[in-house]
Amino acid sequence: MALDHAQAAREILDAVGGAGNVVSAAHCATRLRLVIADDSKVDKAKLDDCVGAKGNFQAAGQLQVIYGTGTVNKVFDAFIAQSGVSAASKDEAKEAAANKGNALQRAIKVLSDVFVPIIPAIVASGMLMGIMGAISYMGTPAPDGAGFFTLDTTTVWWRIAALVNACALANLQILLGFSAATVFGGNPYLGASLGALLISSDFVNAYNASSAIADGSMVTLSVIPGLYSIDWVGYQGHVIPILVGVWILCFFEKRLHKLVPDMFDLFLTPLLSVSLAAYITILFIGPVFVWLENSILGVLQFLLSVPLGLGYMAIGLIYSPSVVTGLHQMYTAIDVSMLANYGVTYWLPIASAANIAQGGACLAVSLRTKSDKTKALAVPSGISCLLGITEPAIFGVNLPKIKPFVAGMIGSACGAFCCFLFNLAASGTGVTGIFGILLCIQQPIQYAIMFAVAFGVAFGITSVIYRDDAVAAATKAETTEAVAEVSATANQAAAVATAVDNAAPVSIASETIVAPMSGRAIAMTEVSDPVFASEAMGKGAAIEPSDGKVYSPVDGSVTLLAETGHALGLLSDAGAEVLLHIGIDTVELKGEPFTAHVAAGDKVSKGQLLMDVDLSVIKAAGKPATTMVIVTNTDSYGAVEGHTGSDVAAGDDLIDLT
Repeated sequence: MALDHAQAAREILDAVGGAGNVVSAAHCATRLRLVIADDSKVDKAKLDDCVGAKGNFQAAGQLQVIYGTGTVNKVFDAFIAQSGVSAASKDEAKEAAANKGNALQRAIKVLSDVFVPIIPAIVASGMLMGIMGAISYMGTPAPDGAGFFTLDTTTVWWRIAALVNACALANLQILLGFSAATVFGGNPYLGASLGALLISSDFVNAYNASSAIADGSMVTLSVIPGLYSIDWVGYQGHVIPILVGVWILCFFEKRLHKLVPDMFDLFLTPLLSVSLAAYITILFIGPVFVWLENSILGVLQFLLSVPLGLGYMAIGLIYSPSVVTGLHQMYTAIDVSMLANYGVTYWLPIASAANIAQGGACLAVSLRTKSDKTKALAVPSGISCLLGITEPAIFGVNLPKIKPFVAGMIGSACGAFCCFLFNLAASGTGVTGIFGILLCIQQPIQYAIMFAVAFGVAFGITSVIYRDDAVAAATKAETTEAVAEVSATANQAAAVATAVDNAAPVSIASETIVAPMSGRAIAMTEVSDPVFASEAMGKGAAIEPSDGKVYSPVDGSVTLLAETGHALGLLSDAGAEVLLHIGIDTVELKGEPFTAHVAAGDKVSKGQLLMDVDLSVIKAAGKPATTMVIVTNTDSYGAVEGHTGSDVAAGDDLIDLT
């Protein structure tokens, strides 16, 4: 029996508290995305039992319900018809979600939007800094270091590496200026110019300010004679003053574009925008926010200095709840500020302890549960936690079951206490979990102990206290899930039949799906999007593409081509239902990077060019280009095995279906 889309829409509408509680509705290739007015009116139990839904989670202010390709658009249409809510684009839904938040939530979102595109540069710089620090330590003659070998830091090889490791953090304000101007709707090159201006060598370097004050070389300039003066200090190591300064720049730039005649706009608007922002930031805004930033660091340092490690434990205890609220988006700024002021960050090891602990709790659930559905979600989600990605475990397993989440908090606090005992510090930011050891390379044993304690405590407590729900409830849930899966599968079959001109259904047979693109093949659980990483849409593999050519991974038919080009559905002649999802959140690019060479209903051969993708457009928008190859009828196979962890060329074996 095909899925009743009207019934699915009615159940969702009832579960979320009615049409009056829906601010906005949109959908992408796989998920119904709702912005809810009052989250307390959402009945989670009903939502979990909604027919056809394969799971749900909340992220970025949106309630996202997973249906899958070929289904979500029909449920969405029925939902719009029944609720009377105006249909919105994904961009509009995200904007509505952002506007729904309070001032703090909006500020956190801005920090996240600014930092996400530049995190790879910070991570790479920080990791190399840690590795070079370890080499320096081991190569320094005793008693200052281990003295295992003589290290010559004057060679060209070492000096170039030193330039690379210092590049991102030394020029962070330029990167922040560029990224912030993009977020605030201004010219990113003007933002970068303001960032460069604020770390000009004409200033006293902020890193040398204390010694300049001590030796009397600090330059103090009068702004209002006898009333107000400023120290002539740069903004190296500061974040908030740069963001505020760029916001001011964009404020003037957008208004001057409307006021300045076209013949003068090209040179007059940039000149006035940068000049006004520079004067206001340096004379007034900068000193205030430098004080505020230093005060926040002072509070954190106070917490970290509380006797007996109680401050560390308090931070560890609340870290995972802060992920739920989205507050963790501002933590990269804390890491950066600590790195600038102290040369290391004490915050990142605590964050790592929290992520590891939630992974331990999630994996304990996978061992204790008798539900195949829960086990299938908990194993990859727990592993992704150990690699630093916690959302699938927190939102999909631990938080809904409460006890594992609390056990993870306790494990996090114990891991944080180890950070206190060992004075554990990281040389960079952005990498937690197993690979976080690369940022704590001078303390590998201490990091390993912290890892074991955080994981072990959370795993042990969860193993003792976790039990599945009552047998009757579990049976009901599994029955509902089975009905939903049958309905969804039947609905997919109906959609496929229509797309291929009512062709006769094919039988399922073993086959190998080849790589549709060249690049690095990774496990689905390593994907940064929690829905794909949890494998709720099906198992498969993903590719970090090195070029933009997308070829057919199977012999078969095209069953779906998203209007925005970011997703393709295929039905192989052997019966595999394959979804190619090109990039993460690339639906927001409205088709710009994608040029399709096929249409829904076309017959295709393995290796046939399906699409050209401009990867530079995706990267410029700050989106991951990760391409997911998902077998949406995973349940039809005994095993779905991916060939991952190495580079592949288009046409190489990627997924074995047996």
